[in-house]
Amino acid sequence: MLTCAGDTVSASTRHLSAFAPFAPAMRLLLIEDDDLLGEGLRDFLRAEGHLVDWASRLEEAVVFRGEPYDAWLVDWQLPDGSGLQWLRDQRLRDPTTPALLLTARDRLADRVLGLDSGADDYLVKPFAPEELVARLRAVCRRSARTGQSRITLGEVEIDLAAHGAWRRGVAVELTGREWAVLQALLLRAGRVVPRADLDRLVLGSDADVTSNAIEVHLSSLRRKLGRGLIETVRGLGYRLVDERP
Repeated sequence: MLTCAGDTVSASTRHLSAFAPFAPAMRLLLIEDDDLLGEGLRDFLRAEGHLVDWASRLEEAVVFRGEPYDAWLVDWQLPDGSGLQWLRDQRLRDPTTPALLLTARDRLADRVLGLDSGADDYLVKPFAPEELVARLRAVCRRSARTGQSRITLGEVEIDLAAHGAWRRGVAVELTGREWAVLQALLLRAGRVVPRADLDRLVLGSDADVTSNAIEVHLSSLRRKLGRGLIETVRGLGYRLVDERP
């Protein structure tokens, strides 16, 4: 198993665990000052199919301010400030994006402080990247208002862990991009997701906002899972609708 310490990471973090359950791609912000650790985590997460923006300092993270993410992965101690204070400041503007605090601080008082300051989970170094990904899946399930990986929306069932979708009990095959769009909406269930945010969550920072790729994926999802599942809120964006029979 792979282990990430505060200053070292095995080169094997570039390989995906064959036994880890599949999770749809997420867009993640990683703030970690150790180059070896940050590079290893970035490569591991990308190998699992996630979009990762990595900043090694708080000043580098400024460029990502206002960008939509499925989760933040934040080191507590950074060369130019406190990751914990960064998280507190972010929570004033964004109280919902899941956050994992990464740190070598293992005292009970530190754990309590981290969680009370806005972290949804607290991971002590050294840790295995597989555990990080498992915790990431867990906090994102909670952000979707469910502790289960299998979610029911009307006549549609979605299993994030098994990467499966069913409509009226019949399995539906989705492409990777369709999964990414569905998950971006699912993790923000009940909220309207602006088109620009959906572009960046699915396609990354370099998304071409003039492209109609997102509309194509939305149209395909509606055709496969039912037109009533995804609502267009004119002038604002899109949201999932739970239409119970």
